Amino acid sequence: MSIIANTPKPPYFAVIFTSTHTKGGHGYDAMSDKMVDLAQLQPGFLGLESAHESVGITVSYWADLASITHWKANVEHLNAQAMGHSSWYSSFKVRIAKVERDYGLSI
Repeated sequence: MSIIANTPKPPYFAVIFTSTHTKGGHGYDAMSDKMVDLAQLQPGFLGLESAHESVGITVSYWADLASITHWKANVEHLNAQAMGHSSWYSSFKVRIAKVERDYGLSI
């Protein structure tokens, strides 16, 4: 997967997940990789971008709100969310936005 997601012509949707982590984070990286692999298999998934320092930001792109709803309800994803709530995150925020315009540069 490329560092910058190759998304289609808008409109589409973005799920912006911002988080801070607890100390330790045992098993987080493996679960995160598993969730990326699983998300890529979901209908309506368009791409993902992620950066992690003191604050982690992951933006996933989706064709429509129904695809986001199905991903949120995925059983394996629900299990990962529960682990995040109990073990990995000291805080997080989820924002869902409709992308109406995009542009960029690729050299």
